[in-house]
Amino acid sequence: MTVPRFDEIIHPSTRLSLVATLAATDWAEFSYLKERLALSDSALSKQLATLESAGYVSTERPSTGRRRTVRARLTPTGREAFDGHVAALRAIVDQPHADSLAEPDR
Repeated sequence: MTVPRFDEIIHPSTRLSLVATLAATDWAEFSYLKERLALSDSALSKQLATLESAGYVSTERPSTGRRRTVRARLTPTGREAFDGHVAALRAIVDQPHADSLAEPDR
């Protein structure tokens, strides 16, 4: 049996939370992500840039009237990486714990 591997890009908790949020929708506005994840503009921008350079996220900056917004979405590569990462976490959680296999104290 092949054990799924952690994705080093997604593994840090901030990026994992960001990718999980994006996995639940087609597109998410920057302001929504910032509020949902309680990140500063610069911290969110940095995380999005890291994920975008890995090919996991794409961003676009549509113009809405007089202001430009930023929105992001997972790419197919990002979704595959996220699914693999979640599978690795599930494999850890689902395996029997050594404590439960030990003989009970008598």
